[in-house]
Amino acid sequence: MDKTRKTGILMHITSLPSEYGIGDFGENAYSFVDALSDNGVRLWQILPLGPTGYGDSPYAARSAFAGNELMISPRQLYREGFLEIEDVMRKAKPSERVDYGAARALKMPMLRKAADALLSSSGNEKTRYEKFRKEEGWWLEDYALFQTLIDHFNDSRWFFQWPEDLRNRKPEALEKARSEYRHEIDVYAAMQYFFRKQYMKLKEYANAHSVEIVGDIPIFVAPDSSDAWAERKLLKIDENGQQEASSGVPPDAFSSTGQLWGNPLYRWEEHERTGFEWWIRRFRENFLLFDIVRVDHFRGFEACWEVPAGEKTAENGKWVKSPGQKLFDALRSEFGENLPIIAEDLGVITPEVEALRDGNHFPGMKILQFAFGFNDGKWQTDNPYLPHNFVPLSVAYTGTHDNNTTLGWYSELDDGMKDYIRRYFECSDSEVVWRMIRTLLGSVAMYAIIPMQDVLSLGAEARMNVPSTCGSSNWSWKMRLEDLASPSLGGLKYYSELYGRV
Repeated sequence: MDKTRKTGILMHITSLPSEYGIGDFGENAYSFVDALSDNGVRLWQILPLGPTGYGDSPYAARSAFAGNELMISPRQLYREGFLEIEDVMRKAKPSERVDYGAARALKMPMLRKAADALLSSSGNEKTRYEKFRKEEGWWLEDYALFQTLIDHFNDSRWFFQWPEDLRNRKPEALEKARSEYRHEIDVYAAMQYFFRKQYMKLKEYANAHSVEIVGDIPIFVAPDSSDAWAERKLLKIDENGQQEASSGVPPDAFSSTGQLWGNPLYRWEEHERTGFEWWIRRFRENFLLFDIVRVDHFRGFEACWEVPAGEKTAENGKWVKSPGQKLFDALRSEFGENLPIIAEDLGVITPEVEALRDGNHFPGMKILQFAFGFNDGKWQTDNPYLPHNFVPLSVAYTGTHDNNTTLGWYSELDDGMKDYIRRYFECSDSEVVWRMIRTLLGSVAMYAIIPMQDVLSLGAEARMNVPSTCGSSNWSWKMRLEDLASPSLGGLKYYSELYGRV
């Protein structure tokens, strides 16, 4: 990983402005890259790219390898001859936030039509698609069948809603389904080709303009995913498709009862037996897609919080050891010594987790919103998230996708905490957000990454996610078209130049 000081922005693809209701790989993505490049921003951090299910959380994707079809640009498909002009003239109703249901209703018929056009074509494009399908078939065929069966049964909960022979992947049932739904499976495979092609074109453009893409790997797979359905031997799922335990975290700053994520946990002994083959394949895909990979819930590679089946909260879980160092040794044997990984090391971090992070030379995360507290009525000046305690091998943020915006966070603090923060940054209330940004950019942290909402000084209405909740306000923040040219980006350029981040 390049350890040159850099400035970054955190914003997901879906938050880009779009006429089709959800951000995609179209013109506005390229305009955003231009804005970053012109203003000295060298890192664009996004959230996981997988196809979302119930709740539309990118951290609960229906595949660890597939891409979210809704990010495909209809305009790009039109330019390549896969859609007609009347197709792309259909637009979403104006809305302040992403409406996933409306975006699916609008875009999926377009994408299916484009897929049909590709499948019925001949020539170089069809050849490239067939090559992609062959090379990626080890995950793509299961994913395409999985999504087809979801459409057929109108439910992704394969573990109790699908017929038993399909739930348990009986060979004759799978063969019958592949034959019966051959065209629908082909359509999903074609859409994944469009996704990969459009994304890689955008990434190449970003890299050519000195912008690196920071991706994100959720450590766990979703229970209603093609991975859980097809690879259950690697997971703590019994022969009937039922989870033996669920993932989560104990009570922390986000939740007094912990967070019960519900993901199946890994049978690490099986991963070790195969030489971590599945993980090597997963990282290979992600190192192709991203220049740097943020590993969500890094501490899970040292130990996972395992909650017994049937629990309503995460309070009664226990820590179960993971073979993290063996995994990273296997990755180094495959990809070389310099693994471009950022460790998301938030929450309950033990000396063992720190040793795993530091021993592998992975930068951890510093969140400025976590920096301020009192001990016995005195300022907690030894807090590791305070900028004067940063270490160079770290990535500093004002907040993450799970935090409130910095303005929203500050507005909800009590008077005593606000006074502490004003004193620390020597500023007034109206200056807090940008004084915090300036302090991060001036810190010793290797990378300083700012959520786009903070660059725009937006309040709580622009929050991306509230952990342990599910609703239309989560994962749906969308920037305005005019903000692509926001003068606030010039502030990042000024401070990046001032503090040696360009």
